[in-house]
Amino acid sequence: MPTVSALTIAAGRAEHLANVIRGFDAQSTLPDELIVAVMQPEPYADLPRTDFPVRQIMVPPVDGQLPLAAARNAAAAAASGEVLVFVDVDCIPGPELVAEYASVARPGQGLVMGEVLYLPDQAENGGINYALFDHLGVRHSDRQAPPPQGLRLCEDYRCFWSLNFAIHRQDWDRAGGFDEGYLGYGGEDTDFGRILDDRGIGIWWMKGARVYHQYHPHCMPPIHQVPSVIRNAEYFASKWGHRTMEHWLHAFRLLGLIENTPEGLRVLREPDQRDFALCRQEPHMPYANTRRVLDRIQGIADAERADPARVAQVELAQADMLTARAG
Repeated sequence: MPTVSALTIAAGRAEHLANVIRGFDAQSTLPDELIVAVMQPEPYADLPRTDFPVRQIMVPPVDGQLPLAAARNAAAAAASGEVLVFVDVDCIPGPELVAEYASVARPGQGLVMGEVLYLPDQAENGGINYALFDHLGVRHSDRQAPPPQGLRLCEDYRCFWSLNFAIHRQDWDRAGGFDEGYLGYGGEDTDFGRILDDRGIGIWWMKGARVYHQYHPHCMPPIHQVPSVIRNAEYFASKWGHRTMEHWLHAFRLLGLIENTPEGLRVLREPDQRDFALCRQEPHMPYANTRRVLDRIQGIADAERADPARVAQVELAQADMLTARAG
Protein backbone atom coordinates (compact mmCIF):
# COMPACT_ATOMS: atom_id res chain seq x y z
CA MET A 1 0.00 0.00 0.00
CA PRO A 2 1.33 3.45 -0.83
CA THR A 3 1.13 6.15 1.81
CA VAL A 4 -2.03 8.26 1.49
CA SER A 5 -2.62 11.87 2.47
CA ALA A 6 -6.25 12.95 2.71
CA LEU A 7 -6.76 16.63 1.88
CA THR A 8 -9.62 19.07 2.27
CA ILE A 9 -10.09 22.84 2.18
CA ALA A 10 -12.53 24.63 4.44
CA ALA A 11 -14.04 27.94 5.52
CA GLY A 12 -16.90 27.81 7.99
CA ARG A 13 -19.03 24.63 7.87
CA ALA A 14 -17.50 23.27 11.06
CA GLU A 15 -19.99 20.42 11.39
CA HIS A 16 -19.47 19.41 7.78
CA LEU A 17 -15.72 19.26 8.43
CA ALA A 18 -16.31 17.19 11.57
CA ASN A 19 -18.26 14.67 9.49
CA VAL A 20 -15.48 14.54 6.90
CA ILE A 21 -13.03 13.71 9.68
CA ARG A 22 -15.37 11.08 11.15
CA GLY A 23 -15.68 9.55 7.69
CA PHE A 24 -11.92 9.27 7.30
CA ASP A 25 -11.66 7.77 10.80
CA ALA A 26 -14.21 5.09 9.73
CA GLN A 27 -12.11 3.92 6.77
CA SER A 28 -11.27 0.25 6.31
CA THR A 29 -7.76 1.53 5.54
CA LEU A 30 -6.92 4.72 7.41
CA PRO A 31 -5.13 7.58 5.68
CA ASP A 32 -1.67 8.37 6.97
CA GLU A 33 -2.78 11.93 7.69
CA LEU A 34 -5.44 14.52 6.98
CA ILE A 35 -4.42 18.03 5.93
CA VAL A 36 -7.04 20.78 6.30
CA ALA A 37 -6.30 24.00 4.42
CA VAL A 38 -8.17 26.61 6.47
CA MET A 39 -9.41 29.68 4.60
CA GLN A 40 -10.61 31.68 7.59
CA PRO A 41 -8.91 33.78 10.31
CA GLU A 42 -8.76 31.09 12.99
CA PRO A 43 -8.14 27.33 12.92
CA TYR A 44 -10.97 24.98 13.80
CA ALA A 45 -11.40 24.00 17.45
CA ASP A 46 -12.66 20.76 19.02
CA LEU A 47 -12.21 18.57 15.97
CA PRO A 48 -13.12 14.87 16.39
CA ARG A 49 -10.37 12.59 17.69
CA THR A 50 -8.82 10.27 15.11
CA ASP A 51 -6.35 7.39 14.82
CA PHE A 52 -4.24 9.42 12.38
CA PRO A 53 -2.79 12.94 12.60
CA VAL A 54 -4.90 15.90 11.50
CA ARG A 55 -2.99 19.07 10.63
CA GLN A 56 -4.45 22.47 9.88
CA ILE A 57 -2.60 24.94 7.65
CA MET A 58 -3.73 28.52 7.23
CA VAL A 59 -4.45 29.92 3.75
CA PRO A 60 -6.03 33.35 4.27
CA PRO A 61 -8.50 34.94 1.85
CA VAL A 62 -7.17 37.25 -0.87
CA ASP A 63 -9.01 40.55 -1.39
CA GLY A 64 -11.97 39.06 0.43
CA GLN A 65 -12.12 36.05 -1.93
CA LEU A 66 -11.58 32.42 -0.96
CA PRO A 67 -8.33 31.16 -2.56
CA LEU A 68 -9.64 27.71 -3.50
CA ALA A 69 -6.85 26.91 -5.95
CA ALA A 70 -4.10 28.12 -3.63
CA ALA A 71 -5.61 26.18 -0.71
CA ARG A 72 -5.55 22.89 -2.63
CA ASN A 73 -1.97 23.53 -3.65
CA ALA A 74 -0.97 24.37 -0.09
CA ALA A 75 -2.60 21.19 1.22
CA ALA A 76 -0.72 19.12 -1.34
CA ALA A 77 2.56 20.86 -0.55
CA ALA A 78 2.11 20.12 3.17
CA ALA A 79 1.23 16.46 2.58
CA SER A 80 3.71 13.62 2.98
CA GLY A 81 1.80 10.86 1.18
CA GLU A 82 2.53 9.25 -2.16
CA VAL A 83 -1.18 9.39 -3.05
CA LEU A 84 -3.12 12.63 -2.62
CA VAL A 85 -6.85 12.18 -1.95
CA PHE A 86 -8.87 15.40 -2.25
CA VAL A 87 -12.37 15.51 -0.74
CA ASP A 88 -14.42 18.70 -0.40
CA VAL A 89 -15.49 19.77 3.08
CA ASP A 90 -19.16 19.01 2.36
CA CYS A 91 -18.44 15.38 1.39
CA ILE A 92 -18.31 12.40 3.75
CA PRO A 93 -15.91 9.74 2.46
CA GLY A 94 -17.31 6.23 2.12
CA PRO A 95 -15.58 3.51 4.16
CA GLU A 96 -13.53 2.08 1.26
CA LEU A 97 -12.50 5.39 -0.33
CA VAL A 98 -8.87 5.41 0.83
CA ALA A 99 -8.29 1.73 0.03
CA GLU A 100 -9.92 2.01 -3.41
CA TYR A 101 -8.01 5.12 -4.40
CA ALA A 102 -4.73 3.66 -3.11
CA SER A 103 -5.27 0.61 -5.31
CA VAL A 104 -5.43 2.62 -8.56
CA ALA A 105 -3.51 5.89 -8.07
CA ARG A 106 -0.13 4.82 -9.42
CA PRO A 107 2.60 6.92 -11.07
CA GLY A 108 1.52 7.66 -14.62
CA GLN A 109 -2.12 6.66 -14.04
CA GLY A 110 -3.32 10.24 -13.99
CA LEU A 111 -6.21 11.69 -12.03
CA VAL A 112 -9.08 9.48 -10.83
CA MET A 113 -12.57 10.70 -9.88
CA GLY A 114 -14.72 8.57 -7.58
CA GLU A 115 -18.48 8.48 -7.13
CA VAL A 116 -20.69 11.15 -5.53
CA LEU A 117 -24.12 10.64 -3.99
CA TYR A 118 -26.16 13.64 -2.80
CA LEU A 119 -27.88 13.44 0.57
CA PRO A 120 -31.14 15.18 1.51
CA ASP A 121 -31.31 17.73 4.29
CA GLN A 122 -30.50 16.36 7.78
CA ALA A 123 -29.55 12.89 6.52
CA GLU A 124 -26.39 12.90 8.63
CA ASN A 125 -28.04 14.14 11.84
CA GLY A 126 -27.95 10.63 13.31
CA GLY A 127 -24.23 10.28 12.68
CA ILE A 128 -22.28 8.37 10.04
CA ASN A 129 -24.66 5.69 8.75
CA TYR A 130 -23.45 4.38 5.40
CA ALA A 131 -26.40 2.05 4.86
CA LEU A 132 -28.76 5.00 5.28
CA PHE A 133 -26.61 7.19 3.03
CA ASP A 134 -26.65 4.57 0.28
CA HIS A 135 -30.43 4.35 0.57
CA LEU A 136 -31.04 8.11 0.54
CA GLY A 137 -28.25 9.33 -1.74
CA VAL A 138 -28.92 10.21 -5.39
CA ARG A 139 -26.67 10.92 -8.33
CA HIS A 140 -26.51 14.32 -10.01
CA SER A 141 -28.48 14.24 -13.25
CA ASP A 142 -25.88 16.36 -15.07
CA ARG A 143 -22.91 14.16 -14.12
CA GLN A 144 -21.77 10.99 -15.83
CA ALA A 145 -22.45 7.74 -14.01
CA PRO A 146 -19.41 5.70 -12.99
CA PRO A 147 -18.35 2.72 -15.10
CA PRO A 148 -19.88 -0.66 -14.18
CA GLN A 149 -16.49 -1.60 -12.75
CA GLY A 150 -12.93 -0.36 -12.67
CA LEU A 151 -11.94 2.79 -14.56
CA ARG A 152 -13.22 4.56 -17.68
CA LEU A 153 -11.27 7.29 -19.44
CA CYS A 154 -12.93 10.71 -19.34
CA GLU A 155 -12.84 12.09 -22.87
CA ASP A 156 -13.63 15.71 -21.95
CA TYR A 157 -11.37 17.66 -19.59
CA ARG A 158 -14.31 19.95 -18.75
CA CYS A 159 -15.80 17.09 -16.73
CA PHE A 160 -13.05 17.32 -14.12
CA TRP A 161 -14.52 18.17 -10.75
CA SER A 162 -12.46 18.70 -7.60
CA LEU A 163 -15.21 17.46 -5.29
CA ASN A 164 -13.68 13.99 -4.97
CA PHE A 165 -10.48 12.87 -6.69
CA ALA A 166 -7.09 11.27 -6.19
CA ILE A 167 -3.75 11.55 -7.94
CA HIS A 168 -0.28 10.14 -7.34
CA ARG A 169 2.29 12.65 -6.17
CA GLN A 170 4.39 12.18 -9.31
CA ASP A 171 1.46 13.05 -11.57
CA TRP A 172 0.51 15.98 -9.35
CA ASP A 173 4.05 17.37 -9.61
CA ARG A 174 3.99 16.88 -13.37
CA ALA A 175 0.73 18.84 -13.61
CA GLY A 176 2.03 21.61 -11.37
CA GLY A 177 -1.14 22.03 -9.32
CA PHE A 178 -4.00 24.47 -9.69
CA ASP A 179 -3.52 27.95 -11.16
CA GLU A 180 -3.64 30.33 -8.20
CA GLY A 181 -4.74 33.21 -10.43
CA TYR A 182 -8.32 32.07 -9.86
CA LEU A 183 -9.96 33.66 -6.81
CA GLY A 184 -13.40 33.02 -5.44
CA TYR A 185 -15.91 30.79 -7.16
CA GLY A 186 -15.58 29.13 -10.54
CA GLY A 187 -13.14 28.20 -13.26
CA GLU A 188 -10.19 26.67 -11.42
CA ASP A 189 -11.42 23.10 -11.91
CA THR A 190 -11.87 23.48 -15.68
CA ASP A 191 -8.47 25.13 -15.89
CA PHE A 192 -6.82 22.24 -14.04
CA GLY A 193 -8.59 19.76 -16.32
CA ARG A 194 -7.27 21.70 -19.32
CA ILE A 195 -3.74 21.60 -17.84
CA LEU A 196 -3.98 17.83 -17.41
CA ASP A 197 -5.22 17.44 -20.97
CA ASP A 198 -2.51 19.75 -22.31
CA ARG A 199 0.20 17.69 -20.58
CA GLY A 200 -1.17 14.30 -21.57
CA ILE A 201 -2.22 13.32 -18.03
CA GLY A 202 -5.33 11.13 -18.13
CA ILE A 203 -8.57 11.85 -16.26
CA TRP A 204 -10.54 8.75 -15.25
CA TRP A 205 -13.99 7.96 -13.87
CA MET A 206 -13.92 5.24 -11.19
CA LYS A 207 -16.43 2.76 -9.85
CA GLY A 208 -16.16 3.17 -6.09
CA ALA A 209 -14.22 5.69 -3.95
CA ARG A 210 -17.64 7.10 -3.06
CA VAL A 211 -18.42 10.24 -1.12
CA TYR A 212 -21.74 11.48 0.23
CA HIS A 213 -22.43 15.16 -0.36
CA GLN A 214 -23.96 16.84 2.68
CA TYR A 215 -26.90 19.13 2.01
CA HIS A 216 -26.40 22.88 2.23
CA PRO A 217 -28.46 25.68 0.65
CA HIS A 218 -27.00 26.75 -2.67
CA CYS A 219 -27.91 28.54 -5.88
CA MET A 220 -27.34 27.10 -9.33
CA PRO A 221 -26.55 28.84 -11.56
CA PRO A 222 -24.47 30.61 -8.89
CA ILE A 223 -26.14 34.03 -9.03
CA HIS A 224 -24.62 34.77 -5.61
CA GLN A 225 -21.16 34.61 -7.23
CA VAL A 226 -21.59 36.61 -10.46
CA PRO A 227 -18.53 38.89 -10.06
CA SER A 228 -16.08 36.07 -9.36
CA VAL A 229 -17.52 33.86 -12.11
CA ILE A 230 -17.07 36.71 -14.62
CA ARG A 231 -13.56 37.49 -13.41
CA ASN A 232 -12.47 33.87 -13.56
CA ALA A 233 -14.10 33.29 -16.96
CA GLU A 234 -12.14 36.21 -18.38
CA TYR A 235 -8.96 35.00 -16.69
CA PHE A 236 -9.45 31.58 -18.29
CA ALA A 237 -9.82 33.32 -21.67
CA SER A 238 -6.57 35.21 -21.14
CA LYS A 239 -4.81 31.83 -20.88
CA TRP A 240 -6.64 29.60 -23.33
CA GLY A 241 -8.21 31.97 -25.86
CA HIS A 242 -11.83 31.46 -24.85
CA ARG A 243 -13.93 31.63 -21.70
CA THR A 244 -15.31 28.76 -19.68
CA MET A 245 -18.49 28.31 -17.58
CA GLU A 246 -20.51 29.37 -20.64
CA HIS A 247 -23.67 27.64 -19.36
CA TRP A 248 -23.61 29.81 -16.23
CA LEU A 249 -22.82 32.92 -18.24
CA HIS A 250 -25.68 32.08 -20.62
CA ALA A 251 -28.03 31.73 -17.64
CA PHE A 252 -26.85 35.04 -16.18
CA ARG A 253 -27.55 36.69 -19.54
CA LEU A 254 -31.03 35.16 -19.82
CA LEU A 255 -31.80 36.46 -16.34
CA GLY A 256 -30.70 39.94 -17.39
CA LEU A 257 -27.78 40.03 -14.94
CA ILE A 258 -24.98 40.48 -17.51
CA GLU A 259 -24.34 41.26 -21.14
CA ASN A 260 -21.59 40.22 -23.54
CA THR A 261 -19.91 43.25 -25.09
CA PRO A 262 -16.90 43.79 -27.37
CA GLU A 263 -15.00 44.90 -24.27
CA GLY A 264 -15.97 41.82 -22.27
CA LEU A 265 -18.68 40.76 -19.86
CA ARG A 266 -20.53 43.54 -18.07
CA VAL A 267 -22.80 43.33 -15.02
CA LEU A 268 -26.20 44.95 -15.58
CA ARG A 269 -27.80 44.48 -12.20
CA GLU A 270 -27.68 42.59 -8.93
CA PRO A 271 -29.82 39.46 -8.57
CA ASP A 272 -33.12 40.09 -6.82
CA GLN A 273 -35.49 37.93 -4.80
CA ARG A 274 -37.20 36.56 -7.90
CA ASP A 275 -33.84 35.38 -9.22
CA PHE A 276 -33.01 33.70 -5.94
CA ALA A 277 -36.44 32.07 -5.78
CA LEU A 278 -35.81 30.56 -9.23
CA CYS A 279 -32.21 29.41 -8.63
CA ARG A 280 -32.20 28.50 -4.95
CA GLN A 281 -31.84 24.90 -3.85
CA GLU A 282 -34.83 24.09 -1.66
CA PRO A 283 -34.73 21.54 1.19
CA HIS A 284 -36.53 18.91 -0.89
CA MET A 285 -33.82 19.12 -3.59
CA PRO A 286 -30.71 17.00 -2.96
CA TYR A 287 -28.72 19.27 -5.30
CA ALA A 288 -29.05 22.50 -7.25
CA ASN A 289 -29.25 22.21 -11.03
CA THR A 290 -28.46 24.81 -13.69
CA ARG A 291 -30.23 22.79 -16.38
CA ARG A 292 -33.51 22.96 -14.44
CA VAL A 293 -33.30 26.75 -14.33
CA LEU A 294 -32.26 27.09 -17.98
CA ASP A 295 -35.12 24.84 -19.06
CA ARG A 296 -37.62 26.96 -17.16
CA ILE A 297 -36.27 30.24 -18.54
CA GLN A 298 -36.17 28.91 -22.10
CA GLY A 299 -39.46 27.01 -21.88
CA ILE A 300 -37.92 23.64 -22.64
CA ALA A 301 -40.12 20.67 -21.73
CA ASP A 302 -38.61 17.40 -20.52
CA ALA A 303 -39.34 15.71 -23.85
CA GLU A 304 -37.36 18.35 -25.73
CA ARG A 305 -34.13 17.67 -23.90
CA ALA A 306 -33.44 14.69 -26.16
CA ASP A 307 -34.35 16.55 -29.37
CA PRO A 308 -31.04 17.01 -31.27
CA ALA A 309 -32.25 20.24 -32.89
CA ARG A 310 -33.20 21.71 -29.51
CA VAL A 311 -29.93 20.60 -27.94
CA ALA A 312 -27.95 22.16 -30.79
CA GLN A 313 -29.89 25.41 -30.42
CA VAL A 314 -29.10 25.63 -26.71
CA GLU A 315 -25.45 24.74 -27.21
CA LEU A 316 -25.12 27.43 -29.89
CA ALA A 317 -26.62 30.05 -27.57
CA GLN A 318 -24.23 29.06 -24.79
CA ALA A 319 -21.22 29.03 -27.13
CA ASP A 320 -21.88 32.71 -27.86
CA MET A 321 -20.58 33.41 -24.35
CA LEU A 322 -17.20 31.81 -24.98
CA THR A 323 -15.80 34.98 -26.55
CA ALA A 324 -16.50 38.70 -26.44
CA ARG A 325 -19.18 39.76 -28.90
CA ALA A 326 -17.88 41.57 -31.96
CA GLY A 327 -18.59 45.30 -32.07
